Amino acid sequence: MWINKNNKLHKKPYLCVQKIGLYFGQQPVYYTLKFMSTIPSFENTKVAFSHKSNNELRKAYYLFRVMNNNTVVSAGSVLTNWALRLHLPIGGIIKPTVYQQFCGGETLEKSSPTIAQLAKYDVKVLLDYGVEAKESEQDFDQTVDSLLQAIAYAKGNDNVSAISCKITGLAKFKLLEKYTAGKELSEKQKIAWERTRQRLHVLCKAADAANVSIYFDAEESWIQIALDTLITEMMETYNTKRAVVYNTIQLYRHDRLAFLKKSHNDAHAKQYVLGVKLVRGAYMEKERKRAAEMGYPSPIQPDKQATDADYDRALEYCIQHLDTICFCNASHNEMSNLYLCELMGRYNLATNDDRITFGQLYGMSDHLSFNLADAGYNVAKYLPYGPLRDVMPYLMRRAQENTSVAGQMSRELKLIQKEMIRRGLRY
Repeated sequence: MWINKNNKLHKKPYLCVQKIGLYFGQQPVYYTLKFMSTIPSFENTKVAFSHKSNNELRKAYYLFRVMNNNTVVSAGSVLTNWALRLHLPIGGIIKPTVYQQFCGGETLEKSSPTIAQLAKYDVKVLLDYGVEAKESEQDFDQTVDSLLQAIAYAKGNDNVSAISCKITGLAKFKLLEKYTAGKELSEKQKIAWERTRQRLHVLCKAADAANVSIYFDAEESWIQIALDTLITEMMETYNTKRAVVYNTIQLYRHDRLAFLKKSHNDAHAKQYVLGVKLVRGAYMEKERKRAAEMGYPSPIQPDKQATDADYDRALEYCIQHLDTICFCNASHNEMSNLYLCELMGRYNLATNDDRITFGQLYGMSDHLSFNLADAGYNVAKYLPYGPLRDVMPYLMRRAQENTSVAGQMSRELKLIQKEMIRRGLRY
């Protein structure tokens, strides 16, 4: 048996064997060590949905049934965009359904009950002020103010793992696109670029002072060089003692494993800690469509197997260099989560090693999050919050992406159905 940090008993420990040499004088004496690393079962729906009441479980079931229909999701996205442009009152439909499933609340205060509820099950949050694709300096400054409030909220709050940020909420997309293309910026754009840099410095300096980490999301490939440039500068400045700043690496791009290794080499040479969030990716269809329309090679991996292989190589690379890398395994893939658990056992790492976090989106993959947390691993739910209109791009992307992932909604439904049967509920 294995007892984790919460004194919870588990029946299926993972046995690891490692041979080490201890020196007494000049001769090593070899010992074979056996140790246990908990490998959770993701089929345990009792643990996975322990935080949901019967009514909440039924509500999630009906929502995922709708989201399992590609036609309904596509039509709903078009109608929602249309309604938003016409300023129609659709909040009464979206708030109690999709918004409530995937978002914490319109403000930090309104999100607090959700954060507290997750904390009861040892699940922390990655706070995400869900604003992106803004265009005015006033909007950018407002986003900075909101993120500073999130940092202040997270300071000393053990239930918050980090805060998350999209740079498209701090700078114009066209500016980032032009910089990535290597084109000369106009004088006005140079001023805007400098303002963007200063906004990031304000946020990262505040996060550093508050002992909070800040994750910057990856975005479209045609603005990513600009993002990488800005984020790397922040890491060089603020990651000298710990991982304050994290960059996000999308492994569905065929060049990102090499980018991870280069980033680590640069960090090692300049003596700062590399912070990374590993994801498969969020813009696959858009990336392929743009590449085809504009006639350049797609940056996306040739198939899912190639993505999976690079993702697992990235996990192992991070584990092998854990002395200089802190990372978040932000994945809904069961095999990748299990593989990381096995790696941690193989390298004799504690399940609650503070350099490693498992992350999933709020409202999804509870069978991963809650079973991992129950086994003693560091887990954080990515929790968007903010006004409904501002987070709608996120919500629509969430629905569209998950219907494009083969079996994702069906898997969620199957697990919810299993738990409803266990509880004796009808569906």
